[in-house]
Amino acid sequence: MSEPIHEPIRHGGNLREAARRYSIPLEDWLDLSTGINPLGFPVPPVPPDAWRRLPEDDDGLAEAAALYYGAKAALPVAGSQAAIRVLPTLLAHGEAAVAPLTYGEYAPAFERAGHRVVPLDVSAHELPLHVDHAIVANPNNPTAERIPRDTLLRWHAQLAKRGGTLIVDEAFADAFDPAGPHASLANETDREGLVVLRSVGKFFGLAGIRAGFVLAAAPLRAALAGTLGAWTVSGPARHAVEAAFADRAWQRATRERLANNSARLAALIAQHGFDDVKSTPLFVWFQDTDAATLQHALATRGIWTRLFDRAGMTPSLRIGLPGSEDDWARLSRALSESRA
Repeated sequence: MSEPIHEPIRHGGNLREAARRYSIPLEDWLDLSTGINPLGFPVPPVPPDAWRRLPEDDDGLAEAAALYYGAKAALPVAGSQAAIRVLPTLLAHGEAAVAPLTYGEYAPAFERAGHRVVPLDVSAHELPLHVDHAIVANPNNPTAERIPRDTLLRWHAQLAKRGGTLIVDEAFADAFDPAGPHASLANETDREGLVVLRSVGKFFGLAGIRAGFVLAAAPLRAALAGTLGAWTVSGPARHAVEAAFADRAWQRATRERLANNSARLAALIAQHGFDDVKSTPLFVWFQDTDAATLQHALATRGIWTRLFDRAGMTPSLRIGLPGSEDDWARLSRALSESRA
């Protein structure tokens, strides 16, 4: 069910590729192909020592992350991608269940490590029989599906009985109220066999600094730290993340803004005749047999979106949030012209 591991995985944000393909200068594009906050956290000036000195593990970043996420402990890593590549090598070989349409790096990473990847139907809220490990994004990228905490904890209990692991990717979870109905599993990660991955790239709009966190029980965190080695997160990145975690007022205001803009974007897409639009606060997603045609039409107008066109599935499009009123007007105009 996964893409062959020898093929490159397509991600959003490949704007230079789009610029070459459509012969439109890079600066003339509106990039809506990712789910990254277009109005990211305003990082304060970086202290000179952050550039000159090697990063230090005892600088308080791990503790700040644990406090922010409500976890017992956190391991800083160079974006959750670094953990995704290594975690499968630390788990006992077995069957790993991954949704057919989710973040594309999981299935190849588990295949490379010698696991057998099987499909996971998250909408059924049931695990495949005898699966050893399950990997879910919550909310899912790109389908925006959300799995209740109770279901995930039940899955963890089932897997833990046979020495398995539940990995929950919460890259988009920051955009939701931490005390709301879509609360994180971070406060449960002292349990053996439960791993939560968090990223500062999406909600905080800091994807370029490559920083993320692994929330898990001490033995797995230690094994992962030993494999990744020293200095996984740079000094300037550590400075930016600590400042972002501390600014609760910015976080509250940003959650409200993202929720409003997400609803606005979903309404805009529906207004142009697309049905059953799903959304998170950072992107919308919808299926349509003409999704590839729409992506192309928008691209000819310098707007880049993310197409999902896997065999056996209805094509779909993911569109991120515009960052300014001019960008909103440009998208609306392009949709009208494309549909016409």
